[in-house]
Amino acid sequence: MPRSPAWTHDELLLACALVVENGWNELREGDLRVADLSDLLRSLPIHEGAARAIPKFRSIGSVSRKTSDLASNHPAYVGTPTKGGRLDREMISAFIARPTEMLLAAAALRQGIGTGELYSIPQDPDELDDEGSSAVEGRLLTRWALHRERNRGLRARKIAQATKLGQPLQCEVCYFDFGSIYGDLGTGYIEVHHRLPLHLSGRRETRLDDLALLCANCHRMCHRSRAGESWRTPSALRAEIVKSAP
Repeated sequence: MPRSPAWTHDELLLACALVVENGWNELREGDLRVADLSDLLRSLPIHEGAARAIPKFRSIGSVSRKTSDLASNHPAYVGTPTKGGRLDREMISAFIARPTEMLLAAAALRQGIGTGELYSIPQDPDELDDEGSSAVEGRLLTRWALHRERNRGLRARKIAQATKLGQPLQCEVCYFDFGSIYGDLGTGYIEVHHRLPLHLSGRRETRLDDLALLCANCHRMCHRSRAGESWRTPSALRAEIVKSAP
């Protein structure tokens, strides 16, 4: 019988949110919240076919054990921790450092699944990095953000707004201007990116002021994953550039 695939950041985000809401304590198998999470994890559009092929995939018992891993590997835990893993520790550190933000991310993911919106969005090659890793909030929220950013009508309206206001179509992070480098080929070209992750800006219709104009390189760097980190806002990426300058 095939083994269950390893837990992803998306799944750990939801499990750790339960542990945090439970006072950083594990949840037993008889807890209805464990059964609810088991059903939710078996439905996520990540491990396609696993719920059908593997009867014990994200079973109530396995979900309860994962909450034990997350609770017992907290630095303040008194006792012998379970083994856990690197992604468990990354998730614990993220919730300790940014509890409100991570709980909002978990709530946004639950909402996207509950409304069915995340089931209708196709996978995006940029939701994972070259090593197959995602931002600590997981690949599904990144997939959702990329899907919105690639809406042609939204991008066109953002460019039209900037043009009307007399703003240059250049990257807000590095100031690259496609038109000045590529001539007519690059004139009018720029990409758009959410200034804040969707779980922070709120699940609502995207406003033009929610979007930043970015070159392709800076856009990719905003979404580039690094172990245990979130994706970057344009202002955070600008700070990285300033920090790395000689």
